[in-house]
Amino acid sequence: MNESAEKAAAGAAADRPGPSGADLARVALRAAKEQAKARGTAAQQKKQARRGGGLRSGAHADGRDPLPLGAAINRLLTERGWERPAAVGGVMGRWPQIVGHVLALHCDPQRYDDDTRVLTVACDSSSWATQLRMLAPALVARLNDDLGPGTVKAIKVQGPGGPARRYGPLRAPGSKGPGDTYG
Repeated sequence: MNESAEKAAAGAAADRPGPSGADLARVALRAAKEQAKARGTAAQQKKQARRGGGLRSGAHADGRDPLPLGAAINRLLTERGWERPAAVGGVMGRWPQIVGHVLALHCDPQRYDDDTRVLTVACDSSSWATQLRMLAPALVARLNDDLGPGTVKAIKVQGPGGPARRYGPLRAPGSKGPGDTYG
């Protein structure tokens, strides 16, 4: 029985045709393409090594491609460490939206000291300066929510300057005028 099964299997294998000429041609073509691709990659690598390995322009993005303006500015700010001054400068531009339009009409941010983290604000009257001094803690919290924690530690409020003091023959010595009632 064993022998008859082997003979039957051998007969069945003989009845099955082997790979046809077209199948063999496809396999040979695929192998030739893979070999050519491997040779081409190796040749290209040799050529680049001879030229000094420089990058070549191509269809895919690389580090030399131009950036959109916003991305280029953000990269520059990050590289130079200018994030905080730029954010505070944005606050100066958006001052009316941050403090409200009424307060913004009477109080203007003047400067920000990055070392002490103090924002200096000038007011056009002593009453608005007093109002801003009372609102300062809430304003510092709002600014730190917008800019990041610890960016602004305090607000220095400056009242109005008043007229220039004049000295001369028609002035009584020691008379300084009405003090802080300007505005």
